[in-house]
Amino acid sequence: MMSAEDLLAHYKNKTLSPLEALLAVTERIAAENPTINAFAVMNPQALQAARASTARWAAGQPEGVLDGVPVTIKDLIDIAGLPTRRGSLLTSPDPAATDAPITNALKAAGAVIIGKTTTTEYGWKTPSDNPLHGSTKNPWHPAHSAGGSSSGAAAAAGAGFGPLHVGTDAGGSIRIPSAWCGIVGLKPSFGRVPQWPLGAFGHVACAGPMTRTVRDSALMLTILARFDVRDPFSLPENPRDWRAGIEDGVEGMKIAILPSPGFNAPVDQDGHDAMHIACKVLEESGATIDIATIKLPDCAEIFPKIWGAALSRLVETIPIQRRHQLDPGLMDVACRYQDVTALDMLEAEAQRVQAAHAMAMLHQTFDAVICPTVPHCAPRLTARVTDPVHALWNDWAPWTFLFNLTRQPAITIPVGTNAAGLPRAVQLATALYRDNHLLRIARTLERAL
Repeated sequence: MMSAEDLLAHYKNKTLSPLEALLAVTERIAAENPTINAFAVMNPQALQAARASTARWAAGQPEGVLDGVPVTIKDLIDIAGLPTRRGSLLTSPDPAATDAPITNALKAAGAVIIGKTTTTEYGWKTPSDNPLHGSTKNPWHPAHSAGGSSSGAAAAAGAGFGPLHVGTDAGGSIRIPSAWCGIVGLKPSFGRVPQWPLGAFGHVACAGPMTRTVRDSALMLTILARFDVRDPFSLPENPRDWRAGIEDGVEGMKIAILPSPGFNAPVDQDGHDAMHIACKVLEESGATIDIATIKLPDCAEIFPKIWGAALSRLVETIPIQRRHQLDPGLMDVACRYQDVTALDMLEAEAQRVQAAHAMAMLHQTFDAVICPTVPHCAPRLTARVTDPVHALWNDWAPWTFLFNLTRQPAITIPVGTNAAGLPRAVQLATALYRDNHLLRIARTLERAL
């Protein structure tokens, strides 16, 4: 699968057309997706869009930065004319009436939307199944999980179903499946990419690129990061090309190894090996690596309250007689946190801000931090979850939800595979709104690897 940048170069040189690119992608989807199950729904307008783009390129008049590039969008985000099912039996099959800000931006850039990718129900968890569409499988090993909640986006990127994919991330839902599927997953600074309507986790969630290269993530962020009045958190910034400066390297930068996200987070030998390789590469590229000294609040106490209370609020909107159709794990978490008080939530918010402050102070000394993305490589689809709250901070997201609490940009980068052939990864994070530094460091690591 070519990168988006490569496709655009071919379109410009007339050595490949958007229609030919789409047909190649859809042929691959037809062959591989019955096994992988990455799509919630396909877009019947994709072929028409690719033909129109082909005509524009033939006339030398492309209409946007991504004209003719195949893209997928997670099924938590509205596309006018297609349903937004959120992986749930409880959502309406009726088509959305309007496009979300992300969809607006991609259409305006000329992207060809292939379809909507699967998500765990309402984006609540990491295992890659939902009651509506079943399990999404890992393209490296179909017996293993693709991760979640952006399950289909990660699987589609890993399987070569087009170069650009949109995911969302409230506690690791871009970065975890990206790590398990061997791709690049970027959670931008909070507010960088506008969203509407906001989901259950709107005050910590971000949308962002899931791609096979860092440069494609930067290219995609260039389109997605536009102010939209519908999102009250949207940053009022002027558009920019996020690829600018991405090849400048890390000479003279200071990068801190984050030994803990505020609690004793687990990581296995595969994670340690990936960290060792990544740190060695960054040092050889000119960065200084040191271990961070930082006092963080116990994020394993803070985040589950925010997560659980949000799910409890979601369940309250569903008629009692239909709640049996929900993922049982979602119901379990919602019931456990249904008695969280306003005082509890205010305390969690105060601790969230304290974590953000501590990280902001650390970044007065260090340009970035590096840590594992996940505690282990992709588990088998058959792995049982008996306690989803324990799994959250032990098996799923112990290394990712800190950066949702602090609202910093964070990215996961693949670092080879383990002995079983499953992808390994590391995570980088920079100070809030320093997404350009993050992409530059990530690109240096990717280029060297």
